[in-house]
Amino acid sequence: MTFFETVKNSVTVKQAAEHYGYKVNRGDMICCPFHDDRHPSMKLNRDYFYCFGCGATGDVIDFVAQLFGLSGYKAAKKLAYDFGIDPDKSPAAVALNKPYPLARAFRDGEMYCQRVLCDYLHLLERWKVEYVPQSPEDELDDRFVEACHMIEYPSLYLICIYAGMKSEALK
Repeated sequence: MTFFETVKNSVTVKQAAEHYGYKVNRGDMICCPFHDDRHPSMKLNRDYFYCFGCGATGDVIDFVAQLFGLSGYKAAKKLAYDFGIDPDKSPAAVALNKPYPLARAFRDGEMYCQRVLCDYLHLLERWKVEYVPQSPEDELDDRFVEACHMIEYPSLYLICIYAGMKSEALK
């Protein structure tokens, strides 16, 4: 089986569209990314897509190539990288290693927590500098007090998340 066939057999057009941020409705339709489209006019089938508005058509590799302005080979490589496809494994073996939806939701939640903790840590660092009392007689600002008390917690939580991610990568 060729590299292109392996990619096509491993990833549907719908999966690629969802992975790259397109909301697929119940009829497997999306707003066409290849022309100014206000209402869904592109039909996503398992093996190909077709836009009733502009006539764009093709398979999953064509979709990604047109979407990112890539050659067919580079689009296939991008799909293989983004979906964890190993060209040396059969599609059945690849399907066994695909992450479950709950695992992906957990990973997305983990990434969200990282962003929130990093934002909070940066905010606390900024408050610790901006709201420091100028003299011993100055009243303490609540933001300065919070920064002094809480600044170590986001760092500790981030370390826990990173350690968990690292231990998952080792498995």
